[in-house]
Amino acid sequence: MPARRRHPLRECLLDAGIESVLVVGRSPTGQQHAKLHEILHDNFMDFSGIESELKGYDACFFCLGVSSVGMDAERYRHLTYDITLAAAKTLVALDPGMVFTYVTGRSTDPTEQGPVRWARVKGKTENDLLKLPFKAAYMFRPAGIQPLHGVRSKVSWIQAIYVVTAPLLSYLARNAPKYMTTSEQLGRAMIKVARSGYPKPVLESEDINAI
Repeated sequence: MPARRRHPLRECLLDAGIESVLVVGRSPTGQQHAKLHEILHDNFMDFSGIESELKGYDACFFCLGVSSVGMDAERYRHLTYDITLAAAKTLVALDPGMVFTYVTGRSTDPTEQGPVRWARVKGKTENDLLKLPFKAAYMFRPAGIQPLHGVRSKVSWIQAIYVVTAPLLSYLARNAPKYMTTSEQLGRAMIKVARSGYPKPVLESEDINAI
């Protein structure tokens, strides 16, 4: 389970106004809660076998993501673009009244023409999500995220960076909202935007912190 997927999960479970939370993933979250339901699913290109269980939800927080470092271009595109659009197209067909929220990243390239590969792929993902007929779709672009409340990355070198830079991350989260947010702030902002909307579809770190 990517560390950032834990951000909205914790906040959703703590929010008294949220009645039910469904997590779809390849491995268990390891958490127990009365309103948490989990589906273990291997094929993220085909959700036909679980469609009936995906209905009836007000919002989707799509937080699956990988680093492009050392990854083949086609595989990165598959994991970033193909899987995201497969999930979104399934959900919008089941319930166009849903709000879809996608966690992407700062410096995403909405022109799809820039020199940085990952930014182009993220930009195309955002653009194509915004074309789908959801009630609303929001692209969250955090820069840095300070992990709180036991959030850990499954990628060992990323977790090591979190540990070594913890004091710096804490300082930046307090004093540089343009460049840093926290896992708690990100989760709460996603919930608030799903409930109440936001004036623009793309939210940078400063927007997330302001919310």
